[in-house]
Amino acid sequence: ERDYAYIDAWTQWAVRRPEWYNVCVVSNMFGDIITDLAAAIQGGLGLAPSLQVGDQLAMAEPVHGSAPKYYGKNVTNPMACILSAMWLMKYFHQRYGDKAAAEAAARIEAAVVEVLTERKVLTYDLGGSAHTDEVGDEIAKKIKTVQVSV
Repeated sequence: ERDYAYIDAWTQWAVRRPEWYNVCVVSNMFGDIITDLAAAIQGGLGLAPSLQVGDQLAMAEPVHGSAPKYYGKNVTNPMACILSAMWLMKYFHQRYGDKAAAEAAARIEAAVVEVLTERKVLTYDLGGSAHTDEVGDEIAKKIKTVQVSV
């Protein structure tokens, strides 16, 4: 179903009924604003992946961008970046029929879900005390062992 909304109304409905939205087509400025709001609703910027798709190319990045003020501190949540890579793998599968990319995406997603569900190795933004590299290592370990069906 297609609908239209002004940005102020959109933000109200996104807070009250986020499940209403699946895909939103907006200008760059409003897109930047609403992705930060949506990230807060779903768990924070540390969990918010992003994929920009053009006619010929796609680019994946976390919604929060590069977060340069945290460079070298080993305190940021790597999950948004890892989930962005997952979306890129899903794109490769959808666009090129790459089955290995589909399996990689499924493994990444399952590994992140497992780490979140276990709640043992999480960064401070999710109530834990683990560092960036510890969370990344835990996800990488689970990617190798998690069972998925594609």
